[in-house]
Amino acid sequence: MNVGFILNKFLCRRKIKEFKPLKMKVMKKFFLPFLAVAALGFAAGCSDDDPINPGPGPDPDPEAEVVTKSGILEGDETWTADKIYVLDGKVVVDDGITLTIEPGTLIKAETGDLDQASALIVDPGGRLLAEGTADAPIIFTSVDDDIKPGETESSLELADAGKWGGVIILGNAPISVSAASGTALIEGIPDNLPYGTYGGTDPIDEFAPGEGGSKLDYISIRFSGVALAADSEIQGLTLGGVGSATSIKNIEIYSNLDDGVELFGGTVNVENLLIYGQQDDGIDIDQAYSGTISNAFVIQSEESGSAFEIDGPEGSMENSFTLRNITVDAGNFDGKLLADFRSRAMGTLENIYMFNINAAGSSVNIADNATAANYNSGKIIFDSWEIAVPAGKTVADLFTTLDSGGNPITTPVSNEAFVDNVTAVEEGMVGADLSVFGWTYTKSQGAF
Repeated sequence: MNVGFILNKFLCRRKIKEFKPLKMKVMKKFFLPFLAVAALGFAAGCSDDDPINPGPGPDPDPEAEVVTKSGILEGDETWTADKIYVLDGKVVVDDGITLTIEPGTLIKAETGDLDQASALIVDPGGRLLAEGTADAPIIFTSVDDDIKPGETESSLELADAGKWGGVIILGNAPISVSAASGTALIEGIPDNLPYGTYGGTDPIDEFAPGEGGSKLDYISIRFSGVALAADSEIQGLTLGGVGSATSIKNIEIYSNLDDGVELFGGTVNVENLLIYGQQDDGIDIDQAYSGTISNAFVIQSEESGSAFEIDGPEGSMENSFTLRNITVDAGNFDGKLLADFRSRAMGTLENIYMFNINAAGSSVNIADNATAANYNSGKIIFDSWEIAVPAGKTVADLFTTLDSGGNPITTPVSNEAFVDNVTAVEEGMVGADLSVFGWTYTKSQGAF
């Protein structure tokens, strides 16, 4: 076989995208004994008829080019599936910049925490077009993961959370905060950096008129959640002030040190969401998020916190969220809250199915007096719930009103609005359609 011819083909396929005027370091894994042969082969020239395959292909590529990214992107970029991209610290998609990630692309993140933590951050006005497919999902993972382009199976374990930060998307949609500006700095980002502020007055928040917002589809985020600042671990996916023009669907969060997904205000809708192995809450809602999360599956592990943690508005704006068609596998772990409503929480939760519940300490909880007042006035709505109630318990037993210290709150609360809308079942007829999650790594691991 003509080695020079093969290397000539290799170089021809990559020469167009070899160098970009951006902050990157490129490492190519060529073997030194072949360099002279490669030079002779390349001298023969390249044909415009050479096919280019941008996808990962049926086989892994152990010698894929590695492109390291850091800092604020200075122009539009496209990340392709024939390379491995490494996040070295914070990589920021700035205002007016579009980052496109092709189906099947593998993104790995360097280890490190606090100011050395790696994360992908889309600042307000930036745009992320990351649209994978069921056969070629876009995977975010750690550099400690031996997964290669074309593969979907990771080498790390579920317990290996916190290897890197996560994916943060910020926008200009309304958030409920006490600041008169109506904006906030996303947790974990120091205030001396030129990015990280989110919130505003635009509930739609398009990248440009008629162009919509960011698009995320068939994304798997794994082994994330390290702290960006002291006591500020971040989520697998963080959405701060993201508007309804952004499309987010078919998302997997696998093994995160903090919450699976957290939404700080905004109006974005999320569809087909799977969360497994988070070490805090599954779905966390804050700052009067007012979109809809539909068809979600939360699988609790031994380290998990609440399946749902719901906080209310921090300022005067009082928008409400909707959780619809959600299934929770509580894992039969002792003392896990099914849902914790706090800080003036308000919203609608409909078609919810919860199962595999431990009889000891598992409950839907109202955590403070302000939240109890909202519940009593009908601002927390339970609609068409089904729960596989553990033996010896009733639906009423699963409703509690305890503060963070485990003490009863002082506001009188009737459980009627909960009990009248929850049915005890052996198998659920409501909840998520789990068939849409067949593409996920969680499914391949036999978690459901």
